[in-house]
Amino acid sequence: MAGKDQPISQTLGEALKSGTAQLATAGCDSPRLEAELLLCEATGASRTELIAWPDRPLMPSQAKQLANLIRRRAGGEPIAYILGYREFWGLRLRVTPDTLIPRHETELLVEATLAALPAERSLVGIDLGTGCGAVAIALASERPRWTLIASDRSGPALHVAADNARTLGLGNLLPLQADWLTAIADEALHFIVCNPPYIHAADPHLHLGDPRHEPRMALTDDADGTTPARTIARQGRRCLHPRGWIAFEHGWDQGPTARQLLNARGYHRVQTLCDLAGHDRVTCGYT
Repeated sequence: MAGKDQPISQTLGEALKSGTAQLATAGCDSPRLEAELLLCEATGASRTELIAWPDRPLMPSQAKQLANLIRRRAGGEPIAYILGYREFWGLRLRVTPDTLIPRHETELLVEATLAALPAERSLVGIDLGTGCGAVAIALASERPRWTLIASDRSGPALHVAADNARTLGLGNLLPLQADWLTAIADEALHFIVCNPPYIHAADPHLHLGDPRHEPRMALTDDADGTTPARTIARQGRRCLHPRGWIAFEHGWDQGPTARQLLNARGYHRVQTLCDLAGHDRVTCGYT
């Protein structure tokens, strides 16, 4: 019938094979997985349906949308920005080019915080540089008695974090636009967590892969990558309760520096935790 979306000869299976080949040629790390995700986005099918019904035909509009999505990914655009979301801590979070794309390595920061602090107490903590709100939202979802302040100096990023919290129904997350801890009163916090910009300004990885498209101020301090951690450690002494806790993520080679700067500020029981690859990833300590 004229004007109706008619099937074309390409099937889900054929589209998946073709998309995988295009993304592999473009050098994508996980071409099959990414092709599946983009095909699901274009067709509304689930990944299970792609496997169960590979002979299902695509409509012309679906094929056109898929071709556009594949073109964008092959051109280097992060798949999280194309899809508009990233999974973190089992939660689907909206992300935009205004926010850093959450990495699975950062889940160690969440794990460490949950292990270090009592679940039954009504604690107040802050996630500095929250971006899309990943760390704050993960903690708020696990600890309903805690109050999480999600802080960022970027208004657009903070809007995304607040929207994610509303979507997930988290009433114990409070967005705050501020520069690090300047807006926090003395001894107002029980804990501080942060995934700061820690990449050295000269690191070539800033110009490769996803980081090319992410907000530069969320990746690097345009110096040696330790300035934010030094600021947080210094300001944290004023803002934390006695026996408060601080933890921040850092680069694989920054563990010794991170421990030194916390020790120099008088934090106690300082330690560095390793990620699943065995790399130094999170350093923490108590006041």
